[in-house]
Amino acid sequence: MSQLIDSDESTPLLRDDASCDDCQDADYKSRWRSIRIMYFTMFLSSVGFTIVITSIWPYLQKIDGGADASFLGWVVAAYSLGQMVASPLFGLWSNHRPRREPLACSLLINVGANVYYALVALPPAGNRYHMLAARALVGFGAGNVAVVRSYVAGATSLKERTNAMANMSACQALGFILGPALQAALSFIGETGVAVGGGGLRLNMYTSPALLAALLGVANILLVMLVLREHFVDDEGRHLCAINYESEDQVELQETGGDIDPIAVLTSNLLFFVIMFIFAVFETIATPLSMDMFAWARTEAVLYNGIILCAIGFESIAVFLVVKVVAQRVGDRPVLLGGLSIIFCGFFVLLPWGDQYPLLQWEDIKNNSVVNQTFSSPLSVAPIAPGASNGTVGPRGCPLAQSWCRYTPSIHLGQFVGADVLIGAGYAACNVMSYTLYSKILGPKPQVRGKNKVRRLKGPTVTM
Repeated sequence: MSQLIDSDESTPLLRDDASCDDCQDADYKSRWRSIRIMYFTMFLSSVGFTIVITSIWPYLQKIDGGADASFLGWVVAAYSLGQMVASPLFGLWSNHRPRREPLACSLLINVGANVYYALVALPPAGNRYHMLAARALVGFGAGNVAVVRSYVAGATSLKERTNAMANMSACQALGFILGPALQAALSFIGETGVAVGGGGLRLNMYTSPALLAALLGVANILLVMLVLREHFVDDEGRHLCAINYESEDQVELQETGGDIDPIAVLTSNLLFFVIMFIFAVFETIATPLSMDMFAWARTEAVLYNGIILCAIGFESIAVFLVVKVVAQRVGDRPVLLGGLSIIFCGFFVLLPWGDQYPLLQWEDIKNNSVVNQTFSSPLSVAPIAPGASNGTVGPRGCPLAQSWCRYTPSIHLGQFVGADVLIGAGYAACNVMSYTLYSKILGPKPQVRGKNKVRRLKGPTVTM
């Protein structure tokens, strides 16, 4: 139950210090408690995504040897496609029902999808398509991010919003830290792992992260159902509404001031598309590129990329702290432009150069009899990985089927790490600024609520 305060002109403005619970009323405490639950939800969503991202390609190769890098692109795209479909659906649901309902439903889907992902090696055929479906369902469950961010945008004043969005992005970055770190730690279980039960399920470096993500999702569901409460405030921090969706006796409706600029909304969406497209390209190519360029085996690629992404997560935390200060001095848009410029520099650094070429897989050299073929580069063969003969590690080097391996200079490890640092810093700045600008453009208005109206608290109390 929550007791709602009168939102007339005498209501004092809310303070920005959410930690000062002793000097605030019950609504203020409840509002920031719910916002912190949204922080935690964003954190767990980020962990659930990144905890498997570095192992998708090796896992796909292991369960279905016929899958190529092109199919990896479809697997990664399936996540985004599922999220794209789910986001407006969960957003519409949250406009007409308590937001804990779409949140709990999406988290339940996410839990089931992660369990499904851990089981994709069991079917006798079509394993790659099972992985595709599992990632699509994980993405569908991740559609709750729209509800999470809209909740925070509607539950904070204009003065609080930049800090709140930065804090949420910091929680997201913390998830990026712990996700790859957990995957790297779990890589020591190995590809074989241990058998669980009699159904053929194995707890290994590929399945254990997904099952851990499912367990975290269960904890998230409990927090959302037991702790979250509905809150809306205006740009000054005064309560607009706290709605009892089950009651017929609703409070008075009042028009909200100001119109939303459609050009600004469209521009923000396009910018967000560009930023996420850049990050999707980066996360998709990181593991297979490192395996091809540096002749890393599957276990090494998962471990090393996990460590790199973990370090980028720590970097993102620092960027968020700096962004909060810089944005207050120079504004949100210059910070966004600066982040895009840094990302551009990161991809420029990644351009190959020099006279060294990727090492080719020995098995391809042996089976394709390429001794008499002419190459534009010296023929170099990667060493055979221990265990490659029995499939427990997999071959090292660039596959001969990828013709670019024979004429494209290899990327130096310093280039790869440097590009990761620049792209990670730029993405962190762009991420928080794009969400902050978008939330300020939309204001506290729900996506759909009558004729652009919200419920402003007027009467005595409404129970939740």
